[in-house]
Amino acid sequence: MARAARRAAAHAVQVGPKGWLLDMMSDAAVDRQRTGLRLGVLQVGAGLVFAVLAVSFWYLQVVRNAQYRELAEQNHQRRLALQAPRGVLFDRDFNVVVENRHALSIAILKEHTADLDKTVRLLAAVTGVSEQQIRDRVNRNRGVPSFRPIVVIEDASLAQVAAVLARRLDFELPGVLVQRVPTRQYPTDGLAAHLLGYVGEVTSAQLAADTGLRSGDLVGQSGVERAFNRQLMGTDGERRVTVNSVGREIATLEEIDAVEGNRVQLTIDLALQKAVEEAFHALGYNGAAVVLDPRTGEVLALVSLPAYDPNAFASGIDRVAWAELNTNPLLPLQNRAIQGRYSPGSTFKVVVAAAALEEGLVTADHRIYCPGGATFYGRFFQCNQRGGHGWVDLRHAIERSCNVYFYTLGNMVGVDRIHKWAVALGLSGISGIDLPGENPSLVPSTEWKRQRTGEKWYAGETISVSIGQGQVSVTPLALAATYAAVANGGRRVTPRLLKAIDDGHGWTPVPARPPGPPRLSPDTVAALHGGLWLVVNGAGTGGRARIDRRDVSGKTGTAQVISLEGSKLAAGRTDLDLRDHGWFAFFAPRDNPEIAGVILAEHAEHGYLAAPIARHLLETYFAKRDGLPAPALPAPPRAQVASATARGDGR
Repeated sequence: MARAARRAAAHAVQVGPKGWLLDMMSDAAVDRQRTGLRLGVLQVGAGLVFAVLAVSFWYLQVVRNAQYRELAEQNHQRRLALQAPRGVLFDRDFNVVVENRHALSIAILKEHTADLDKTVRLLAAVTGVSEQQIRDRVNRNRGVPSFRPIVVIEDASLAQVAAVLARRLDFELPGVLVQRVPTRQYPTDGLAAHLLGYVGEVTSAQLAADTGLRSGDLVGQSGVERAFNRQLMGTDGERRVTVNSVGREIATLEEIDAVEGNRVQLTIDLALQKAVEEAFHALGYNGAAVVLDPRTGEVLALVSLPAYDPNAFASGIDRVAWAELNTNPLLPLQNRAIQGRYSPGSTFKVVVAAAALEEGLVTADHRIYCPGGATFYGRFFQCNQRGGHGWVDLRHAIERSCNVYFYTLGNMVGVDRIHKWAVALGLSGISGIDLPGENPSLVPSTEWKRQRTGEKWYAGETISVSIGQGQVSVTPLALAATYAAVANGGRRVTPRLLKAIDDGHGWTPVPARPPGPPRLSPDTVAALHGGLWLVVNGAGTGGRARIDRRDVSGKTGTAQVISLEGSKLAAGRTDLDLRDHGWFAFFAPRDNPEIAGVILAEHAEHGYLAAPIARHLLETYFAKRDGLPAPALPAPPRAQVASATARGDGR
């Protein structure tokens, strides 16, 4: 500044007083001009800012008005999903089998939960439910949007609901909801449990396989519930409500009703289903039964025992109960009718007889001498009657279940032709029933053994196969389908459970797959029917199924759980029940069959002990058809075992 002052003084000396004054006036004018320019720029900038603000306010309040109004409303509104009831299940006579009841569930709404961990701890404490169980439900639904409630307690008790509502009034659990939801109600005592199945929360695998499902959905997990899940599931609705600052509902703004799933009619006959299960319980057996209409393949009854209570799943099964079901040595979760595989024993002899007749190797009059056993390929094979049956033809060989006769037939036919006719009659592979989880039945062949072991088939192995032992392993369903085919003249049927659907516009029948072409000649059918009729009405082992004037036909069978040699070695070394299983396969009446099926009584030791179950079933069927009183349950046959054993070993 001193330097500038000196320059100014020097300039003043040079120009004089008058020039200096003029120069100073010029500088002031420049400063005023610059100040005015700055003020102008500031005014324009301020104007632009206010203009931008005005445009922004207009955009937010006018253009985006609807969107932000909705966001504002959501601060005091809540959208609640209304779960759709599943469709009601009926039997063939339109008796209700499975319906819905209303239950209360407790759910957490994450959107209104400030401290999720605290909420979980408090909820567990007031409801008595394991904290880990609640956390597991929350963790499984982490991907669910925050506005969708997560159900953590299904079918809550009134005490649990009261405890939650009290805490909500005290503002302790504002993010916890009590919802009224439809819940599945199954028959009591586990009736038809494996047939009907159960529902549960959708799994990750099901979500990945079906894009129409959402996390948290309840879907069928087994049986009919799973097979027809798409038809039974309804369409969820929605309720929009206003809530106050602590989440309490004030008013309902809008409600879209849920749409119930389709009503479904099954082919089963509830009266027959009850009759079979009651007979099993009366006689003290577990096992399986499948009953078919041989004309259509419709399943009239399908039983697997021991069973479980599907209602436990409908209300959310706990870990302890689930673990008990999975570790139970009796395997109550296994559907024995379609998943259990057993040696068919002597019930398999009809397949060997059909193969020999259809291949032209024998006629029904072909006679074989039975001395009580026979030697094949250097090994002695014993008959089921130690003293032998003497000379027998095919019909009487079936009646008396002569092993020597069928050893001989099987050796003549060979394993590949036995396999061929087992396939033709539906006893190898799967039946095609409209239920999930069916296991294939196995009737071996030379090719099967080569692929499985890389070894050749030895002719001596066919001897055991010919009486339903060895490597033959079939499901009760497959054996029932085979006897249905024998009953109807050799037409293979496809078992089915779905009869009709009502989508709200009336019942629409579901067309059945027509039976296949006849595979057996009339002569073969007559021979098989004649022999099977004698089993029940002659000197055979099926006499306990005899019903006057009903012409019941059938075949007993004994399925070894373990070989005789193995049984001796295992004696006293295992807690497993090693007694043989008892089969009884049947149809009635003989000349115009209306009903066919099989009974498998586990560890009954002899096939004839399964026959009373079939008798009770058939008496129930004919009584219902003819308007007669229901029959009495069979009495336990234990006192009769000794006298029956004296007539034969019950194969």
